[in-house]
Amino acid sequence: MMHLVFGVGHIKLNVRDVGAMIHDSTEILGLRVTKQAAGETWLSSNGRKAELVLLQSDENSCHTIGLEALTAEAVAEAASRVDGAGCRVLSRDPSLACCDAGVTFATPEGLRFEVHTPARDDMYNPRYPTNGIKPRRLDHINLITPDPVATRRQLAEICGMQLTERMVNEALSWMHGGNRQHHILGLVKGPIGLHHYSFEFSHFSDYCRLGDILDGFDRQVLWGPGRHRPGDNTYAYYLDASGAIVECSGAMHTVADDAHFVPNVITNLERPGNVRQMNVWGSPAPQEWREHHFPFARVD
Repeated sequence: MMHLVFGVGHIKLNVRDVGAMIHDSTEILGLRVTKQAAGETWLSSNGRKAELVLLQSDENSCHTIGLEALTAEAVAEAASRVDGAGCRVLSRDPSLACCDAGVTFATPEGLRFEVHTPARDDMYNPRYPTNGIKPRRLDHINLITPDPVATRRQLAEICGMQLTERMVNEALSWMHGGNRQHHILGLVKGPIGLHHYSFEFSHFSDYCRLGDILDGFDRQVLWGPGRHRPGDNTYAYYLDASGAIVECSGAMHTVADDAHFVPNVITNLERPGNVRQMNVWGSPAPQEWREHHFPFARVD
């Protein structure tokens, strides 16, 4: 099946305190504000116009997961598959003015996705002054769904995404798109929500800076640094001002040969024997990480 979705495009969060989130995103993570309008703020870690979009709201929740397709034709093809996959089109227009085409759809479980063309990118001016880390890009998102098998089927049928790896009990699974990164979406089994969003770090020393910056704001790392076995990426996690988990990730390994690739199934699920399935270096995920739930906004 052809990948219609290339990678993660953006994530929209409803937030009560936009100012606190802007402060977190700029002073800790090191993003820059690219646009501020009534009730909406765009932030980016590079030349792109928008990767993290903050919507003023009376609740903290995940509003939309944006998935990037490379062409308007790919967006149109994805749109044509929504009904057949048992999902519902909410809009056939891009939600961000920096994208040429987009379709937003909802799943029966209550997740909202937008497949859109790439955001405008000033690729020759990716650097800017910042006190924060300055990651490379938004690289993946882990959502929470009560039916991971159904969500994977929907994403495969609409977006052409494919399974990379899963736990035998479906507690966690990972899907890749056209950029072949081990996963652009992770699926956690549970009540509908967001587990974390992730920005890719450039250097391992960035984790040391992250810890020191968090300490300066009387905050701390939630889990890490470590190295995930699924994806082989280094990581560290912390909570942002809205209560969502932010992952700071190293580069992942890639699926080099889709035609012959067989998704891995993790069968060792019992502690302590399975600890190194999630962290090659051995420190187990804390309960706060394992049980984290950030709500998904209601889809009308």
